[in-house]
Amino acid sequence: MPSKLSPAIVFDPLSGLGSREVSLRPAGPGEVEIDVRAAGVCHSDLHVVTGDWPSDRPLVLGHEAAGVVTAVGAGVTSLKTGDHVVLSWFAPCRRCRKCVAGMAWLCTGTKAVANMLPDGSTPFADDQGEPVWPYLGLGAFTERLVVPEVAAVKVPDELPFNIGALLGCSVTTGVGAVVNTAGVRPGESAVVIGTGGVGLSVVMGLRLVGADPVIAVDLSPERLATARKFGATHTLDGAGTDVAAWCQEEFGGVDYAFEAIGSPKVIGTLPAMLTSGGAAVLVGMAATGATAEFDPFDLADQGKRILGCNYGSSIGEIDIPKLARLYLAGRLPLDDLVGRTRPLHEAAAAFDDLRSNTGVRTILEP
Repeated sequence: MPSKLSPAIVFDPLSGLGSREVSLRPAGPGEVEIDVRAAGVCHSDLHVVTGDWPSDRPLVLGHEAAGVVTAVGAGVTSLKTGDHVVLSWFAPCRRCRKCVAGMAWLCTGTKAVANMLPDGSTPFADDQGEPVWPYLGLGAFTERLVVPEVAAVKVPDELPFNIGALLGCSVTTGVGAVVNTAGVRPGESAVVIGTGGVGLSVVMGLRLVGADPVIAVDLSPERLATARKFGATHTLDGAGTDVAAWCQEEFGGVDYAFEAIGSPKVIGTLPAMLTSGGAAVLVGMAATGATAEFDPFDLADQGKRILGCNYGSSIGEIDIPKLARLYLAGRLPLDDLVGRTRPLHEAAAAFDDLRSNTGVRTILEP
């Protein structure tokens, strides 16, 4: 039987963003129920609200969260009631060719990107009994949710919930882009375009591996100052600087250029920032159907590469616990990544924070 109604932040393609009462069914086989304690507000949620990523059904938004296991379904072996967990939005099937090859971030069997659980269902219903679907298989902007076992990653109890929420997407994506996707080595140079939650996580990852110099580019003085604290050796105002010309003049080009905005116009400028043999890493997610232009002769002649980066080429079950330990050991300054904390009902204001570059990462607490 469905549980009592709880508030949730829902985007409906007909009525837009709003609060809606939803019920939650019990955890079934291979599933766990989670009491959500903190959820981050990410540009991927904003893409849905703005229509960049169209949806044909109502979605409980939120895909970056942490909480406590309150119930487990039949067959669950890795988690028990009371465990603290980080939710990993890209729940792999563990069976497809990519999963078996160790590339779970490219899983072809996941249903998460279709906004449903692995069996094609949703655990949510509105007060009329109509289905409401979990964004990216989670739907974390509510009090409780049900997810597949593989989407809930156990972390140490001492990890703060607001930090755990960030590990669910932005930090895993940003640090993973450096460590997994690009494989940056000590002493290599990099520029990071966009220093929101993901871009700042890229900067942290670059410091972690010993990259130098690290150039951060943004329009916000506040975020650039934070980037300095996170390890950027240089900061540039993107509105007043020709970043490609600056990189070539100062360093003869950089080894890596990370784009963390999702702007096709900016993406097209990345190759010109690179030295020969360098790589542009596309971390930000553009609108569906967007295109960017490159000079193919320059790419071929100079041996430059363009690398796509989905979820930091990470496997949640492996990478999230590592990042949690690095934070607890003082190696990742994630406290400075938390900007404002708001109650769940202020989700619309949290999206305004994101649009206006206010703060760093806004956290919602049910």
